[in-house]
Amino acid sequence: MANQFIDTAKITVRAGDGGGGAVAFHREKYVAAGGPDGGDGGRGGDVILRVDNHMSTLMDFRYKRKYTAENGKDGSGKRCSGKDGQDLVIKVPRGTVVRDQKTGEIICDMSSDEDFVLAKGGKGGWGNQHFATPTRQVPHFAKAGLPGQSRDVMLELKLLADAGLVGFPNVGKSTLLSVVSRAQPKIANYHFTTLFPNLGVVPMEEGRSFVLADIPGIIEGAADGAGLGHDFLRHIDRCRLLIHVVDVSGSEGRDPVEDFEAINAELARWSPELASRKMLVAANKTDIMEDPSLLEKLRSHVEAKGLPLYEISAAAHKGTQELMYAVAGELDKLPPVIVYEPTYVEPEPDVDTSAPLEITRDEDGTWIVDGPWLRQLMANVNFGDYESRNWFERKLREAGVYQQMEDMGVEDGDVVCLYNLEFEYQH
Repeated sequence: MANQFIDTAKITVRAGDGGGGAVAFHREKYVAAGGPDGGDGGRGGDVILRVDNHMSTLMDFRYKRKYTAENGKDGSGKRCSGKDGQDLVIKVPRGTVVRDQKTGEIICDMSSDEDFVLAKGGKGGWGNQHFATPTRQVPHFAKAGLPGQSRDVMLELKLLADAGLVGFPNVGKSTLLSVVSRAQPKIANYHFTTLFPNLGVVPMEEGRSFVLADIPGIIEGAADGAGLGHDFLRHIDRCRLLIHVVDVSGSEGRDPVEDFEAINAELARWSPELASRKMLVAANKTDIMEDPSLLEKLRSHVEAKGLPLYEISAAAHKGTQELMYAVAGELDKLPPVIVYEPTYVEPEPDVDTSAPLEITRDEDGTWIVDGPWLRQLMANVNFGDYESRNWFERKLREAGVYQQMEDMGVEDGDVVCLYNLEFEYQH
């Protein structure tokens, strides 16, 4: 049953390709040589990520792994541009971190309300209306649209909670959450763990509140993946404060100090930074305590470490309010919830530039450069960015395109046409 909890998913997204430009000519009674009027192709649709507060797991992505936005429509005559492809919006739970599958680098952290464009649609190709010049009045060519971006990504859910309840299964974390907040976690008296992390808003006075998470119970070996293992540990990455719930009732023959140390050891193995977070200790089930010495033993142990201990009984609503006031007070002093900064750097596209390009000269002297890899190259260039333009220029030079044109007699000031780009040649 534990594998029903889905908090990571691998998906492939592909933005739409741009539509092709049209080759068409103006036809109207009594109008001679109306000229080219082929419209441009539409832009391909983007793939957009959007936060959905009603989603709490990545379960939906278990059944669908490939997401493709709509292609742009081709242009047509009478200068009619093709319709843009419809954007594809993918909804994810708040707190979803998006990583590149290959490198593991963070592309974005979906923790705010802002949409994120994960894959950009390709630009539409120019229709032949753009290629008319005084000496080339009937251009019989248009340009194909550029391909949309494609990405393989890993989605990873990290709950956005201020404080997290940690401890062994069945120590009373779910009960505590249900008592102090409006959350309604499933509560049962058995040695199994919450499959889905539950979030609850804990209201305080004067409109203050904080978010508390009952996170799937940890067991020894979790740092090695035992039980829910990493599923559990992943969710406490964001918590600013940990509330360590320990059963001191002695009803099951457990030693509270041993339990406390076992959980801390797992936290430290997973992440030393996580283990160093501020922690409060909640000694639970004091109302059914069989041996008070167990509580005193735990108190001495944790206070020697400089940690405060709070006696509570979640089931009897005893001491819970005092604990929540202490949590709120600590949160006031701690920095805000961690938001993961992007670390992803767009790699240079792997384009095989060894194949020769077709270079021709039109009747008006315009040099037209064409080839199978040029479209792929141009789809990855932001011509508004100086660095991106320089990279494009370097690729053309390395591929020998300029040398080939110079061997064919290109001169400074000649017009060069690369798909949807026209520029004057300069040595």
